[in-house]
Amino acid sequence: MATIRETFPNEVEIVENIVVPMPDGTRLAAKLWRPQGTGPVPAILEYLPYRKREGTRGRDQKMHAWLAGHGYACIRLDIRGTGDSEGLIDDEYTEREILDGCDAIAWIAAQPWCDGQVAMYGISWGGFNGLQIAARRPPALKTIITVGSTDDRYATDVHYIGGCLSKDNFDWSATMLAHNDLPPDPEIVGPKWREMWQARMRHNSPWILHWLAHQRRDGYWRHGSVCEDFSAIDIPVFAVSGWADNYSESVPRLLAGLSGPRRGLIGPWAHSFPHDVAVEPAIGWLQEVKRWCDHWMKDASGGVMDDPMYRVWMQESVAPSTCYLDRKGRWVAEADWPSRRIDHHKLHLNAGGRLGGTAAESTDLAICSPLWVGLASGEVGRYGEDAEWPTDQREDDGGSLVFVSDPLPVRTEILGAPQLHLRFSCDKPLALVAVRLNDVMPDGRSTRVTIGCLNLTHRDGHDDPKPLEPGRVYDAVVDLDDIAHAFPSGHRIAVALSTTYWPVAWPSPELSTLTVRAGETWLDLPVRPPDPADATLRSFDPPEMAAPTPSIDLSAEPAVRRTVTRDLLSGEMVVDFPRWTSAHELPDIGQTVTSDAFARYRISDGDPLSAACETGANVVIHRKDGAFGHHSTGRLTCDATHFRVETTLRITENGTTVFERRWDERIPRDHV
Repeated sequence: MATIRETFPNEVEIVENIVVPMPDGTRLAAKLWRPQGTGPVPAILEYLPYRKREGTRGRDQKMHAWLAGHGYACIRLDIRGTGDSEGLIDDEYTEREILDGCDAIAWIAAQPWCDGQVAMYGISWGGFNGLQIAARRPPALKTIITVGSTDDRYATDVHYIGGCLSKDNFDWSATMLAHNDLPPDPEIVGPKWREMWQARMRHNSPWILHWLAHQRRDGYWRHGSVCEDFSAIDIPVFAVSGWADNYSESVPRLLAGLSGPRRGLIGPWAHSFPHDVAVEPAIGWLQEVKRWCDHWMKDASGGVMDDPMYRVWMQESVAPSTCYLDRKGRWVAEADWPSRRIDHHKLHLNAGGRLGGTAAESTDLAICSPLWVGLASGEVGRYGEDAEWPTDQREDDGGSLVFVSDPLPVRTEILGAPQLHLRFSCDKPLALVAVRLNDVMPDGRSTRVTIGCLNLTHRDGHDDPKPLEPGRVYDAVVDLDDIAHAFPSGHRIAVALSTTYWPVAWPSPELSTLTVRAGETWLDLPVRPPDPADATLRSFDPPEMAAPTPSIDLSAEPAVRRTVTRDLLSGEMVVDFPRWTSAHELPDIGQTVTSDAFARYRISDGDPLSAACETGANVVIHRKDGAFGHHSTGRLTCDATHFRVETTLRITENGTTVFERRWDERIPRDHV
C-alpha cells in the first residue's frame, strides 16, 4: 500500500481545465498541475480518452500532484471527441490522434509555465500513443515513459493472439462503445455541451466493425506499430510492464529494437502503475519517474543510465490459484537485451509424453481437443482481481497432448520468450494450436507459466495467411509470452498442446485433428544462469503518492460473478467475466458515477460454430442538471464463413430514452 504524501518541495496549483487549441480550431480539454514559485519547468503530458473530469479523476490527482510537487508541470489531456474535448473519435490510435498529440506538445512547450521541454507518460492507451508520437519526433518531446503498452498493435494487444481472434476483441469494443457517447460537463464546456453530446450519440459505433474487417496484419495494424521502424524513435524510452499484464512482451522487444537510450522494467504486476498495484510488491514508482525525468530534462546526475538495461522480477514457483495478492521472488537484471548470458536449452517433445534434452525416434501423435480446453485459462490481460488467473492446468491437460520432463535435479530459472518449433500436419484447412508451459509440482499440481497461440494459417506470417493442405507436413514456430520464472529442483517442466483454447481464442470453423511429429518438435527454453550482481542492485524506494480527490465509494454489485458453468445435458459451457462495476460519488464536482458491465462467453461442446460472446454495459453520470446514461448490449456469433455483430444502444436522460440505434452486420471470416 502506497503512503499518502501530504507535503512536497513545491506548493501545487491545480487548474481544473485549460483549453489546448488545435490548428483546425478544435479545442481540447486538459487539467493542469504546476509547481508554484519556480518559473518555467519541464512538462509531463498524459493523453487519454478516459474522461479526466470524472473518469480518471482520483488516480490523476495521486500521480500528477505528486510530480508537480517535485517540480514538473503535469497535463492530463482528453483525446479529441472524449471527455470535455471537442470533436469526434473514430477509433484507437488514429492519425488524427497522433497529429493532435504533436500539436498539443508544441502548444505546451510554448506556454510561459513550461521551459520548452515535454515528456509523455502513460499506461495502456497513454503508453501506446506515447510511442506513436515519439516516432513522429515533435521537437519539444524529450523522453517518454510507456507502461503496459505495445510496439506491435496486431501481435500484442487485445485484438488478436498469434493470428487467432482474441476473446477481448469484442469485449473491448463494448467497453469503448460505453465511453464514447457520454456527455461533456457544462461546467467545463458551457451550454454547447448538449450539442456535443448529441453529435457523439450519432457518431458512436462499435469499433469491432473496424477490427474484424482486418483479421490479418495489414496496413491498418501497421499504422501505430512502432516496430515497423524502431529507428524513428530517437529519444530516451523507459518501458515498463508486469508479468501478469497482457503487454509484458513488448518491453524486451523495445529494448532489442530501439537504439537510443532505453531502460526496461517488469515487475509481478497486473495492468497497473507499479506504485498502486493489486499484485505486490509495489515500488516507489513516482520516484522512478522523477529520477528519469530529472536526468533527461533537468540534467540531474541520478545515475539512471548506470542501471542495467533490463530489470525484472524473477518469480518463484507458486501453486495454482485464481488470485494472487503477491508474488514471491527477487529483482534480477541484465546489462543488455537480448542478453548473451541466456542459455537456450532444447527440450524435445518425445513419444510417451516425455520432454527431454535428447530427441527420440520420430512418432506421429494426434490430438483433437474438446471445446472445454481453455475453461481453466483465466483472463488475457489482468487487473489482479476477480479470479483472473488460470486454475490447475490438469483440467485443460485432459484434452491436450502433454509432455513432461523428469524431476529437475537443480533449480532452473528462465527469462525470455520460450518458442515451440512444431512439425505437424492437420486434417482441416483452418486450425489453431495453443501451447502452454507449465510448472508441475511433486504432488501433481500444475501452474501455467506462460502461453502462446498460433493460427496455423499464419505459419508463414500474420500478413499472408494460407490454408493448410490436409496431410501435408509443415513447420511452424509458436512464440510464447516472455516470462521470468524459477522452477525449483524436484519440479517438472510440462508442455501442453491443444487445438482449442476457448474463450481466449475463437475456435476454427471445424474441429481439427493436429498430428504432431514427436521427436522432431522441440521447445527452446531461455535459461538464465545465476548472476552475483543481482545482489548489488539498487533498492527501490517505498511507494508513495499524493492524496486523491475526494471520493465516496457506494455499494455496487457486479452484473455477473467470475464463473464457469457447464450444462451436462446440453453440453453448453458459459464463462462470465464482470467488467467495470463501480459506484462512487465525487463531492468536489457534485457528480456520482455508476457503472456495471459484463462479458459472457458461450459454446456447446462439439460445435465450434456455437461460439458466442455477449456483452452488456450501463453507465450513468448523475450531475446537478440531471442523470445521463449509456445502455448497450452486444453479441458476436459466427457461421462457417462469417462473423455476425449485433449491438443495441440506448441513451437516456433522467431515465427517458433520448436516442436509440441498432447494428446487425456480417463480416467474412479471413482464415480465422
